[in-house]
Amino acid sequence: MRHWPLLDLRVTTPRLELRLPTLDDLDELADRALEGVHDPEFMPFLSSWTDAPADELPRKLIRRQLTSLADWSPEKWRCHFMVVHEGRIVGTQNLRATDFATTLEVGSGSWLGRSHQGKGIGTEMRAAALHLAFAGLGARSAVSSALTGSEASQAVSRKLGYRPNGENVVAVRGRRVSEHHFRLLREDFVCPVPVEIHGLDACRADFGG
Repeated sequence: MRHWPLLDLRVTTPRLELRLPTLDDLDELADRALEGVHDPEFMPFLSSWTDAPADELPRKLIRRQLTSLADWSPEKWRCHFMVVHEGRIVGTQNLRATDFATTLEVGSGSWLGRSHQGKGIGTEMRAAALHLAFAGLGARSAVSSALTGSEASQAVSRKLGYRPNGENVVAVRGRRVSEHHFRLLREDFVCPVPVEIHGLDACRADFGG
């Protein structure tokens, strides 16, 4: 895109492409959400967004994604990458920061459609985002969090070198739940897959760099 090259940014691994969404991508992402993201008996998200009725969920999801793009600034950004595997949108990997030029720290979050879980995609897509953060943007640290019971998310963090960084108590579906925090330093990150970054130079200023 000539006037906003951020939308041309791509991060690729041997199996995946991470890119910011087109409108068609968001339509397909909503399909993955409707197909299911987690066991209905367990809520892995603070916002409980997957509890929305099926006739409301797609609109809420798409509005949230578009709001992240509309509100983007170098001082506060939330990069919701579409995760593409074998030509299909299978989930989303976000990378976010506030005052990145000063803090040099990013946060992340993600989800995958249930039929695409258990194949190592979650680890590969977060590794790609971390490579962008550390090798591409010059971040010094990355943080993540997971609720008690989110074993897959915690396993990805441990696998990629994060260390425990405390916990706090939150309310989820009206219940008291522990939220576990993790932190990864740049020098502790060893990317488990080859990653290539395309189009970053043209949009580096959008990240506060």
